[in-house]
Amino acid sequence: MSKKKFALTADQIKPLATGHGGCIATDMITVLGKPVGYMVREPTSRQHDSGWCFMAGDESQEYMDNSANHAIYDVNTIANYSPEIIPFLNAPPQSAFIRDKKTGKLVQIPYESPLE
Repeated sequence: MSKKKFALTADQIKPLATGHGGCIATDMITVLGKPVGYMVREPTSRQHDSGWCFMAGDESQEYMDNSANHAIYDVNTIANYSPEIIPFLNAPPQSAFIRDKKTGKLVQIPYESPLE
């Protein structure tokens, strides 16, 4: 099993957005250090699961289908990689945001269920 080399070390993680629970994030963010380009909050009934999934935004379906390319993290960890997600973390389930190519800012977009 290969050991991932994360873009941030444990001592670089600061308490920016604590108490939000767990999330899924891709290696594009945590290993390659790309900013969050797409974030979606799915409904969840699991305790300590925020429902958030964070991606760089250019992951292919093939990349996402490979479970080695993403993992579960504390939301605070991902906030340290992309602090601009913090204002949106209390958005309700079925919320989605994408990075606007012109402004570079995260903007809300219509939610699409992954089951559709």
